[in-house]
Amino acid sequence: MPVSGDIKAVDASQPGDSQVQVYAVAPRDGATPNEVVDGFLESMTSDDSDFRTTRKYLTKEASRRWKPSAETSVLAKAPNRSDRPVHDHDRTTTEVTYTLTGEQVATVDAQNAYQPLVPTDFSRTLHLVREKTPDGKEWRIDSVPDGLVLGQSDFKRLYRSVNKYYFATGRSDAEATLVADPVYLRNRTDPSTGMDTVTQAVRSLLRGPTDWLRPAVASRFPKGTDLRKGVVSLTPDDRNVLKVPLDKNADGTGQRVCRMMASQVLFTLRDLTSARVEQVELQRSDGSPLCVLDADQAEAYAPDGSSGGPDSQYFVDAKGRVERIPGSTRGSGEPEPVAGPFGDGALKVSAVGVARDEQSAAALSQHNESLYVASIAADGELPVPALTSKAADPEDRLTAPSWDGRGDLWVADRDPDDSRLLRLPHGTDKPQEVTVPSLGGSRIAGLRLSSDGVRIALLLTKDGHTTLKIGRIERLGPQDDAEVSVVDLRQAAPQFADVTAVSWSGRSRLVVVGKEQGGVQQVRYVQADGSTPSSGVLPGVNQVLAIAAADDEQLPLMADTFGDGIVKLLPGDNWQTVLKEGSALVYPG
Repeated sequence: MPVSGDIKAVDASQPGDSQVQVYAVAPRDGATPNEVVDGFLESMTSDDSDFRTTRKYLTKEASRRWKPSAETSVLAKAPNRSDRPVHDHDRTTTEVTYTLTGEQVATVDAQNAYQPLVPTDFSRTLHLVREKTPDGKEWRIDSVPDGLVLGQSDFKRLYRSVNKYYFATGRSDAEATLVADPVYLRNRTDPSTGMDTVTQAVRSLLRGPTDWLRPAVASRFPKGTDLRKGVVSLTPDDRNVLKVPLDKNADGTGQRVCRMMASQVLFTLRDLTSARVEQVELQRSDGSPLCVLDADQAEAYAPDGSSGGPDSQYFVDAKGRVERIPGSTRGSGEPEPVAGPFGDGALKVSAVGVARDEQSAAALSQHNESLYVASIAADGELPVPALTSKAADPEDRLTAPSWDGRGDLWVADRDPDDSRLLRLPHGTDKPQEVTVPSLGGSRIAGLRLSSDGVRIALLLTKDGHTTLKIGRIERLGPQDDAEVSVVDLRQAAPQFADVTAVSWSGRSRLVVVGKEQGGVQQVRYVQADGSTPSSGVLPGVNQVLAIAAADDEQLPLMADTFGDGIVKLLPGDNWQTVLKEGSALVYPG
């Protein structure tokens, strides 16, 4: 026991070990209104299956109506309740009203989809009455909003981020690519009730994609497919094989579609179990095997499978040439000029974007005026510009280009008189304007495409501030002549008042450089849904101008800095200088 030192206030809701099980406690006989409200809030943070104990704080009618899964309000800290309850009748104590307050930072909807919020005031009321029970009259809550109210630390202890996987629409089965759909599932440890995390993840996968992603993806599971009746738990066997018994809706599925269904399960469970699932066997309603797929076979549908080898790093040297650091060296190899006009000095380059197959690249001329596309695997002449900006200021011209997983090239023209988002199909076709209906007066300052080609990260400037938003890419019409738009922009890093740079890092994660209001520059990971992992903050590095991450999370994070040149960060290490001279480093994409 400490016998000296300062006294510090401790938040009652502290981050804890996710493996520790917390039991809810039912209200005691004769509990006061304060005890009922406090007990109700505390029981929300327990491992109470279906909130059976939590409902004991409610009247019978309120318990029947209350829907805890409707929404979860995430507050910066555990909710405060009004110290003095408001009595509805001055002369009686048969009704009492409490107010719950706090600062809300996020919400999780009924589909378990997370949405970050700019911190905003939160207020909810609870109404209590004295209800008749076999032991006499007891205080119980008779009016309660649907959903849960949790402090951020409890939320992080109780929930975990899980990527469900669905197939991008508008592509043939031969080109089928899985897309990560992040949700938050409550950590459960009770397989007897089917509430263990593996079972929850599979059930969530079968229910289909979240509303935000739904227009751009599809599940290969037949509509209405569920686990076979009576199945309460899914557990890999000692050979890491997971058997998934399905109901009769899936009985007639063919082998090709069944294998695609199994790949959805494999990728969804990849990070969930301590013993990795190496094989999935989907079963018919009678228990007979429908199909079997192992992890290696599922790689054909991987979201980041377009490269086919270890990603190299590419940068612009002091002479304006594009150079390559071989991918097998993890950023430590000797740079070499790429083949073609971008490496032989025919064009002084300011920024480059390399196709995911590493056969071609797009580069901007020295003052961001023109965009060129050429091979970096074979010698050739400098082609005519694919696009030219008419803006007078170089800072108002073209952004650094980015390639999606479909082989299309994206760039934005920041010209104040003609600001546009443009896509070059196959990287070489005529530029097509992409509509972004929800820009709201903002101007695109930078962009990065996800490897699945379904999402785009946009740096948007308005009123002197640059923020990060994620948009969904929708394609209407034939695959070769689709009308493309970016819709439903949503905040991805609301904690940052200004964002400097962004890069995709893996299937559903970004690395972001930015500043909080009045703060210093930070480098941190952010999930595609805007949530921040507990280990999201990275070691500090001075004056980052650009950031680059690979789809393979084991490859180093690279940063272009002012003064220190290009630096890299390997997992578990500190930043190290790679090149004193060089800029605009990128990975393929």
